[in-house]
Amino acid sequence: MSEGSDRRARKKAATRQLVLETAQRLFDQRGFEAVTISDIAATADVAVQTVFNHFATKEDLFFAGRTPWVEAPAEAVRGRRPDESPVAALREALLRVLGEHVAALADTPQRRMVTTMAASPALESHERELNDQARARLEDALLEAWSDGGAPSRENVHLTAALVASTWMATVRTIASEARRPLPEPEDAVDRARQAVSLAGRVFDSLALALDSGASLQR
Repeated sequence: MSEGSDRRARKKAATRQLVLETAQRLFDQRGFEAVTISDIAATADVAVQTVFNHFATKEDLFFAGRTPWVEAPAEAVRGRRPDESPVAALREALLRVLGEHVAALADTPQRRMVTTMAASPALESHERELNDQARARLEDALLEAWSDGGAPSRENVHLTAALVASTWMATVRTIASEARRPLPEPEDAVDRARQAVSLAGRVFDSLALALDSGASLQR
């Protein structure tokens, strides 16, 4: 990369970060629905089109950098150790992400994020869309992992991958949503995270056992 190209890349990244920080600060201060793209552009001192050059929607601005759970499950399956099963890697990743999310409710930025989301049907709808993206990516990763055999069900690998992805992601979403309603006091967030992880772990173990039992019946 030439010096000029490198400079342009740095400037572009700096502008993106400025827009993102400005937007999320305004969302915290005024609420998501009350802030427009024009407000963000004016406060950041950039053109409206500049905002859209970096973020397609206002919802993308709100969630940017705040959704590790969208990529983490699929990445865990693809990046697992050679001696680790896809289901075991998935279990550990989801428990980690769930625990971190709930424990972070002790922190002011996470509490503001949750409060802002709860007041916005648009954000709650977009979160459901992100959950669907996470489920679809996980399903693809499981299909890849089981493409050479080793799937719990040899009868219908596609259906098995779809059921595992849907059930596991729905479990995490449900437990995470319930853990933040009502929003815990900061000093209680760690205990609530521990409870959420414990419950999720028991559910995941039951699901894994059911998968193993199904595989045994087909042998």
